[in-house]
Amino acid sequence: MHTPPRRKSLVWHVDFRQLWIADALSQVGAQLTALALPIYAVQYLGASELEMGYLSSSQTIAFLILGLPAGVWVDRMLKRSVLIWSDVLRALVLGAVVAFAVTGNGSMAMLYIAGVILSVATVFFDIAHLSYLPGLVGLKHISEGNTKLQATYSIAAVAVPAVGGLLLRVVSAPLLIAVNVVTYVVSVVFLGRIRHREQLPDRSQQLPLLPAIREGLTFIVTTPLLNRLVFVTAVSAFFSTMGWAMVTFYVLTTLDLGEGALGVIMSASAVGGILGAIFARMATVWIGEGRIIALSALASPIMFAGIPLAWHLRHELNPQITLIVAGFLMQISVTLFNVAQVSFRQRLCPPHLLGRMNASFRFIVWGTMPFAGVVGGMIAHQFGVVTMLWVVVIGEIAAALPLVFSRFMTLRELPSTVVETVEDTTDPTTDER
Repeated sequence: MHTPPRRKSLVWHVDFRQLWIADALSQVGAQLTALALPIYAVQYLGASELEMGYLSSSQTIAFLILGLPAGVWVDRMLKRSVLIWSDVLRALVLGAVVAFAVTGNGSMAMLYIAGVILSVATVFFDIAHLSYLPGLVGLKHISEGNTKLQATYSIAAVAVPAVGGLLLRVVSAPLLIAVNVVTYVVSVVFLGRIRHREQLPDRSQQLPLLPAIREGLTFIVTTPLLNRLVFVTAVSAFFSTMGWAMVTFYVLTTLDLGEGALGVIMSASAVGGILGAIFARMATVWIGEGRIIALSALASPIMFAGIPLAWHLRHELNPQITLIVAGFLMQISVTLFNVAQVSFRQRLCPPHLLGRMNASFRFIVWGTMPFAGVVGGMIAHQFGVVTMLWVVVIGEIAAALPLVFSRFMTLRELPSTVVETVEDTTDPTTDER
């Protein structure tokens, strides 16, 4: 009997390694900025709950304004070039933030402007990144590629905040942001080393902007299962953004735990993300592709409830322990959900629609986030941060129910509409040119 050759790991894929390293460098810097920027706003600029909501909104506003046309433009561009120039822009903007901060000219208005520009770069980077991977590694390797990239994110989320929290005791928040400038620059170097060369789509086959946007949106809203998934993810993202926009303020002011404790909490809880990434493929096989999406969507807000519980249990249990446990369990479920749903979307979508599909998905999902930051800030300002966090828990649980009571719970394997013959067009071990 002929035994099919064992598929080699993407570790041996030369070009994927360059993308992987570039992504890892970006994640290290981004985690430092995610830790240092809110601390800089709260501790150095005295930001209020409402101002923190505005800052969160500024960092996602471009997904609402540019999300749809960006998908069309990315489909018509060389995706590696989009990744490179997005990192260049982000390095320049963060460099300006550092310069303003160290010269004593920092302000919340400056952070809002930087947030908007960063969100523009992130829109193009994220859409190109999601659309680039299938063509780089082949569709049969998508799940493995997403798992490795998610594992990198989780490892960075574990190690970086802990180190950053310790460094903040001896260096200023702007200096940590400066590290992100360096990581983006080095990321550009590794992206430039990718040998795989894309071909621009035939311009004669391209639709005008509005019909092209409509094609991507139509695919999202008319495809069974995918339309339900995008609705649930959008509602869940609205509430989760409300919560995460206030976590730094909540830990530093409401619980008064300090910057070092914040770094430890973020790192320790993110260990769950590593475990989620390690066992994502095994869990998907065991539980089923559809069920794991539904169950992890429901589990995440249940685990998030530990964050406001830390306030109520503060006299019986150290809040730091409560936050670590809640974050650890929540990161497992979030990682399982992300790996499963992204891989499903990439398999389901025809290659020529990947940019527009990802853009439409991000537009619908991330387009809620600018409003969420403001709404969350207003609720926290009016009723308190703890009350707002309970609103997040209830809202996310309600959002997950349409997945739990759907076909997702009955499907071990999710459908794919991609023609099988184009699924594995690349050899993971080749130097693609």
